[in-house]
Amino acid sequence: MPNITANGIELHYEDHGPSDAPAILLVMGLGAQMIAWPDEFVHGLVGKGFRVIRYDNRDVGMSQRMEQAATPNLVWTMLKARFGFPLGVGYTLSDMAKDGIGLLNALGIEQAHVVGASMGGMIVQLMAANHRERLLSMTSIMSSSGAPGLPGPRADIRRQMMAARPSGANREEAVAFGAELVKSFSYPDPARPENAHAEIAGLAFDRGYYPIGTRRQLLAIIADGSRVERLKTITTPTLVIHGGADPLVPKDGSVDIARHVPGARLEIIDEMAHDLPPSQVDRMVELIAGHAAAN
Repeated sequence: MPNITANGIELHYEDHGPSDAPAILLVMGLGAQMIAWPDEFVHGLVGKGFRVIRYDNRDVGMSQRMEQAATPNLVWTMLKARFGFPLGVGYTLSDMAKDGIGLLNALGIEQAHVVGASMGGMIVQLMAANHRERLLSMTSIMSSSGAPGLPGPRADIRRQMMAARPSGANREEAVAFGAELVKSFSYPDPARPENAHAEIAGLAFDRGYYPIGTRRQLLAIIADGSRVERLKTITTPTLVIHGGADPLVPKDGSVDIARHVPGARLEIIDEMAHDLPPSQVDRMVELIAGHAAAN
């Protein structure tokens, strides 16, 4: 599929299913490309009668790289955020939420169901808080409210996340790094092929390896802080899904989302970590399609 101008930037997207079917917009997480949404998941939702759109967020994959955006030091930014100082990041999660709404505008879609994973869950929370008239329903997957005091990543995963990505264009090193990182926070699903993580990391590298974009996205997450007060204003029908075995963003993050969004429904899937394991795709399709169809 082509790139399209949305919110003043170029976004790369795919559009599946009948153009006159109710639309579901899929928003992926930190540093992850749209291919992280499994094809089986996308086709499953299409099979349930939906038009499904997935796209690369800004600064990742084949969407526009924000090369002129500020990229302050990560550790220094975290310290400034702790003490309430201005952060000076290149863009915000609210800007990324406007990207998704801009994509709907460009495609002529007045209202849609939105589904976000991890950082994408944060983005769709902001869509629901700031653009409620455009949403039919919202599903937040393996995400967080950003509230202070919530548990963070397991220590070993935190160290991996903070490690410098391989520089240059060394495909072998970059693919090995990405595969090992994703494996560390994924569910050990026997239905997943042994080389699956390496295959998706390879595809991601070939589509567009751009680690500094991931850093800018992480800075946007830090700058957004707590969304608790914004969550309390959401009137969009909300489904919250989380993996019971998530070591990267513990399930407490989604419990807190559901606590603060009026009427939100919480689903904890024990056989899921910070991923969309193959054995749970059908269950996820049923949950999301059922939520969308009811709204």
